[in-house]
Amino acid sequence: MAELLGEDAIAQALDGLPGWQREDDATIVRFAKLPSFREAIATVGDVADLAEEADHHPDMDIRFNSLKFKLSTHSEGGLTAKDTDLAAKISSVLDRRGAS
Repeated sequence: MAELLGEDAIAQALDGLPGWQREDDATIVRFAKLPSFREAIATVGDVADLAEEADHHPDMDIRFNSLKFKLSTHSEGGLTAKDTDLAAKISSVLDRRGAS
């Protein structure tokens, strides 16, 4: 089990996660545009590997070279450190792959 983050902790975490924003009380989301379709698909593969390692899986939406990532800890009904930790790792992949 993971502990739900309070509002202050969520706000602080989002300050350190450029591009991520609250979608609702229980979800954070990030949109990214990759240089090409192949880069977008490779990025999804990289994120899938990270998600498997963390045993925490984002919702991912692919539209040509645009990606959307959504994170929430459904078992806890909100946001936990699992979400913010994986968001930071996803951001690193996006930076490495040249996302805007």
